[in-house]
Amino acid sequence: MTLPFPHARATRRTLLAALGAAALATQWPSAEAATATATATATATGLADPEKKDIAMRLVSSAENSSLNWKAQYKYIADIGDGRGYTGGIIGFCSGTSDMLALVGLYSERHPDNALAAYLPALRTVNGTDSHEGLDPGFPAAWRTAARTAGFRKAQRDERDRVSFDPAVARARKDGVGTLGQFAYYDALVMHGPGTDALSFGGIRGRARAHADTPADGGDETTYLHAFLDARVWAMRQEPAHSDVSRVETAQRVFLDQGNLDLEPPLKWKVYGDSYEID
Repeated sequence: MTLPFPHARATRRTLLAALGAAALATQWPSAEAATATATATATATGLADPEKKDIAMRLVSSAENSSLNWKAQYKYIADIGDGRGYTGGIIGFCSGTSDMLALVGLYSERHPDNALAAYLPALRTVNGTDSHEGLDPGFPAAWRTAARTAGFRKAQRDERDRVSFDPAVARARKDGVGTLGQFAYYDALVMHGPGTDALSFGGIRGRARAHADTPADGGDETTYLHAFLDARVWAMRQEPAHSDVSRVETAQRVFLDQGNLDLEPPLKWKVYGDSYEID
């Protein structure tokens, strides 16, 4: 997970519907299978809706990469000087925080003969540090080479879902919050990572719950989400790399103040002073 500097870079019904469509697709002619898949997609809610998931990815990319084109970030790799070594890919996998190691490990399990496999020992060695030992000079080029393959791009999406997206959406649903709240949880997990300490996602959520009840506990959704964003801002300000909190205050807070709990376009926001818009 990244600590970005400015310009540094589903429900049970939904699941069953999707599984049903996939099963039917193996039996029906292609046109009927496509109809079944479209029907399953139409029942998706919150960030399980592919269009809303894409919006979430564009919002994250505006903060992580100063771009709405998240699909162009598979090849991104750089040391942004945040103490976490190399940062790369669509959600900022880091060589110092185990998620890059897990990603390359998954990719190598699926595709053993790949450009990054030779760097697994080095990634194990530098995990938990900002060191480049064993990675320089060839690792960035190998990352960009791997990013040209469908296998590595899929591995990035799968690890994004396993580590950040799916846990965030599942926890948000249990807390009774909708699309905007699911995104707030997801963005917090991307930046702060899982865990229960004060500066991790679990700590941020715990701080919010100390000030407001979740909707699942009988609280008001808007009130709770303000408390969550307050807790997120507090956590960000504990570290110099997060002194700019526009990722929350001029983006997510704007949508909340507008009452846009469903994260419906058009969306206008700013991050690090740059303006973005999704029609």
